[in-house]
Parts: sequence; structure tokens; C-alpha cells
Amino acid sequence: MAKLKTKTAFLCSVCVDDFPKWNGQCPSCKEWGTLSEFKVPAKKNGRKHEPRETKSLTDVLTANSGERISTGLKEADRVLGGGILAGSLILLGGSPGVGKSTLALHIGSGINRKVLYISAEESEEQVALRARRLHVNPDQLFLSGENELDGIISHIDRIRPELVVIDSIQTVMNSGLESLPGSPSQIRDCGQRLLEVSKQKNVTILIVGHVTKDGTIAGPKMLEHMVDTVLYMEGDDRYDHRILRSAKNRFGATHEVGIFNMDENGLREVANPSEMFLAERSVNIPGTSIYPSLEGTRPILVEVQALVSNANFGTPQRNVNGFDYKRLGMLIAVLEKRLGLAMGTKDVFVNLVGGLRVDDPAADLSIICSVASSTMDKPIGEDVVLLGEVGLAGEVRSINRLEQRLLEAAALGFKKAVVPAASVNDKVKKIKIDLYPVKFVKEAFKILF
Repeated sequence: MAKLKTKTAFLCSVCVDDFPKWNGQCPSCKEWGTLSEFKVPAKKNGRKHEPRETKSLTDVLTANSGERISTGLKEADRVLGGGILAGSLILLGGSPGVGKSTLALHIGSGINRKVLYISAEESEEQVALRARRLHVNPDQLFLSGENELDGIISHIDRIRPELVVIDSIQTVMNSGLESLPGSPSQIRDCGQRLLEVSKQKNVTILIVGHVTKDGTIAGPKMLEHMVDTVLYMEGDDRYDHRILRSAKNRFGATHEVGIFNMDENGLREVANPSEMFLAERSVNIPGTSIYPSLEGTRPILVEVQALVSNANFGTPQRNVNGFDYKRLGMLIAVLEKRLGLAMGTKDVFVNLVGGLRVDDPAADLSIICSVASSTMDKPIGEDVVLLGEVGLAGEVRSINRLEQRLLEAAALGFKKAVVPAASVNDKVKKIKIDLYPVKFVKEAFKILF
């Protein structure tokens, strides 16, 4: 760690005046033995500002074709909106061990351009060992263990890469600040400097960031506002798959997802995630149904499982994995009030198989029907998909992009679909799947049970 340039001064504990050198007697209040030593940090050298050239929008549009650089991973390109855009600043977050550095190394190898990988957490030898295990192309990949910001910028000026990977922003420091690496002031200052470098030198910078206990990027929220794209790498130790999710993207759709499998050779793309999530689906068992989720622009079919049993204690349990707990409580209340199913003495457990988490209201109908199926001990047909938002009056409300969801269901062999009547149009009717439009949950129950 670079040392800060400081000067020594002495502070009087009585009159709180400071003096540049030691004295036995305080020159101000004339007290003896009241001076104590302290360090005065030197002022930062201000960077000279060079005004940038003003250009007309026509000239910028003519010069900039908006060409994107492929990462070599179709799933990553999908989440980024078609690939990496020159001069963009990308923030990648995720839990420890989820595969952030592995993904960054895959991207650095796949673009076939000059890449500078700044590994502030690991040595060059450790990164090289990972690269050998992943069988990445090392030809245009340059490594550095530099963690001081000015040193990183000098490497960028010398190598002139098209992509810079900073792993991670919490370990990079500006020696002109007194705070430790990872503190809000350090992250804010380093993020701002990297933003300037990215825009002025037209170089893409991928910043890897740590996350807090609640899963958000550690450090000031302003860091997420600075960058052009915020990506989250999600996964669970119990599963091999990893989900790359876009939370912010100035150059593409948000909430887009890419699916990968993690093995000893790194990340492997999953071309058809619906088949993966339905590989071990339960058939003709009460409490299971299929719901066509929509992650960004990608439809993914997910199995919903529900188990209802008599409560052994006074307060019934309500447990859910992959769905909003409070919304589940609302659906159970609709079941009891509008449909006459006694749920007050029942334990209810709901699980979205595969570890996928959704916040789509279109999952309501599938979940409420799965709970009812388990309660009545009647299975739902194996070739049926359910989707629709459920209101407090027991009505089934319209949802978005019904056509895309049903096309994916039909491609995987499903024959029937219970859908909101308000969402059915001429395009949806042309899909090779039997439609059962409903306006209320009661109508869906008559069709299923």
C-alpha cells in the first residue's frame, strides 16, 4: 500500500491550536506539557481538466455505427443486448464463488481483442492457473496484479486494450485518499475515475463488485448509477446452473437472463433452459403445474409444486421458495374467501423447481391451482400450462407477452393452456395449442378438476 505524504504538527489540548514544531510551552496559552503530536495529510494534487471537443449529433451518428463486440458466449451477448459496446462501463456483481471471475475470464478470452485483466484480489499466477483450467485463449490477454488506481490507468495508456476487467472494485484504491480500499469514498472515487477513462479513451471496462448480505452491490448506490450496465450472477450451491441477470442496461432490455452450467471446465451455455428445468418434472401428482415464466424477452417453463397438509400447531406455516411470500398469503386468502377452501388450519409449502426466482404476477394462476390441487388431492393434467394474474375478487387478469409464452409451451409439446380471457387475440389463437380462456379462478377450477 502506497504511503500518504504527511507532515507532523502539534496540537495543544487546552487552546486547541496547532503548531508546525514541538514546543515545551504552548506559544498561545502559555501552558506547559499540553502539546501532542498528530499527522496532517498533504493536499491532493488537483488533476488538470482538459475540456472535451463539442460535436454535432449528426457527426456523432455518422462516426458511430453502434457495432457490438461478441463475447463468444451467446447467453452473455443476449443479456448485454447483443454484445459489448465500445466505451461502456459494466458492473458485474454476485455472491462469493458464484463464478464472477470465471465469467470475466471467459469474456476476456472470447472477444478476440486486446484485453487487460486487473486482478487486485489474486496474483497473476492464480489467474493463469484458472485460465489453464478453463482452456481460454491467452494470446491477447494481459494480466496485472496492480491495485493502485493511477498504476491501472498507466497500464491502460501503455497497452491500449479494448476491454479492461477490474477484479474487484473493492480492492482498488486511490492513494490520494486516507480511507481504506472498499470504503464508500474509495469506491466512489475509483468508479468516477474509471468512468472518465472509459468515456474519454473509448475503452470498455468490466468492473467486478462484491455484494452485501441482501444481495446488492457493496458500496455507495451511486456506483450503480454511474455505470451503463448492471449484471448480477446468481446461483445456488445445491445446483450447477448459474443465471446472469441484467438489472440495468442503457443499451438493451433489462431483466434479461442468460443460463449457464458450472463444471470443472468453467461456464457452459444452456441453449434450452426450459428442458433443463423440466427434466425431472412430476407427472400426475397432485399439487404440481407448469408455468411459462418470462425472463426479459426469454420464455422459460418452470414446474410449480405445492404441498398442503394439516397444521400440527396453532399457527399454520406458509413457506415458499422462488416466489413472494406476501403474495402467496394473498392467494391463499382468495382460495378461502372466494372459492370456499378452508385453509386456516393448513400448512402450505410452495416451491419453484430448479432454484429460479420469479416476481411475475402471471404465476398467480399456476400457484393457486397447485395449492388447490394438493388440497383436493386431484392432479392437474400433464399437458396443461397455467398463467394469469389473480385479483382479490378471484378474477383472472390479463398478462403481457402471452404469445411468446405459449409458443415456447407448444414447442415443448404442451397441448392445453388456461389463460386470461382478456389477453386472447387473433395472434394467440393461431398458435397450435388448445386455449381455455377464463375470467375467474372458479372457471379454471371447473376445467382442471
